[in-house]
Amino acid sequence: MKILTIALVALLAVLQYDLWIGEGSMTAAWRLDNTISEQKQQNAHLQIRNETLAAEVNDLKSGSAAIEERARSELGMIKKDETFVQIIEDSSNTQK
Repeated sequence: MKILTIALVALLAVLQYDLWIGEGSMTAAWRLDNTISEQKQQNAHLQIRNETLAAEVNDLKSGSAAIEERARSELGMIKKDETFVQIIEDSSNTQK
């Protein structure tokens, strides 16, 4: 009877070890759930960025207004008969 009790306690200890500490344990499952949650948040952020970029590509393909806007802002281009004015603030007069 004593040997059976010791064997059952040992079996219980082995099963509890696998449940809480071993491979596939509850702790590992919790860590995996946290990793999945973080990855889902990152994927949602990247999906929004991709949609924004796709809309910008569509604008560039479909109309000249977006192309004109980019030429003006990024390349400093102006239309014929326009005058380019650049205002530079004096850095010595700005307050800190």
